[in-house]
Amino acid sequence: MKPATRALVLLVSVACALGGTAPSGSAATRTGRANEPYVSLRHPQEVHGTKGREVLEVFWYGCRHSQLLEAPLEEWAARQPADVVLRRLPAVWPGTSDQTVERAHARLYYTLDRLGEVDRLQRAVFDAVVAQGRDLTSEATAADWAETQGVDRGRFTQAYESAQVRGEVDQAPSELARYEVDELPSVVVQGRYRTSPTKAGGVDAIPGALDRMLGQVRSSRTA
Repeated sequence: MKPATRALVLLVSVACALGGTAPSGSAATRTGRANEPYVSLRHPQEVHGTKGREVLEVFWYGCRHSQLLEAPLEEWAARQPADVVLRRLPAVWPGTSDQTVERAHARLYYTLDRLGEVDRLQRAVFDAVVAQGRDLTSEATAADWAETQGVDRGRFTQAYESAQVRGEVDQAPSELARYEVDELPSVVVQGRYRTSPTKAGGVDAIPGALDRMLGQVRSSRTA
């Protein structure tokens, strides 16, 4: 692993372990505007596949603070108008090997996504990994768990081994880099603004930060 990548992984590990508090020299602090609970991306990204406003959750199943965000984020999204679309991105760090826990968890996520089971099982995966300490990093253990959740094992295995899922996992590191993520969880609005526990002031403050970011997007559209 390259030194820069190792440092980034360490930063995120510390953020997850210490309540989302990143060191004061992090990119999130350097690029933030005063008194705003979010930062502007240095390189805004185009939003594809939706005509509405995209809210992108960047998470890792092994991160306690990603787990803590899931319920309030889903509740927040349920209150939004139809033009607000919630999308998810599992974190796979650029430069890491093919055998990382993050990559295995991303494969589980994309498998569930292909089966249309993410909305039903996202919180259940967090509970299994974080609260119960289950190892879902192999096809066998992931399939065993999925069966307990009512997912057909044959369909799960077929999706898990599919070229589509493998391709999405391979693409995940470059997606993470595009959104300049340096802390988990992070949420990006319309490919332009990003918040995290450090910037918002805690996981519980993220929904309020999203309101601010969406307001900024809407006002810029009408300006």
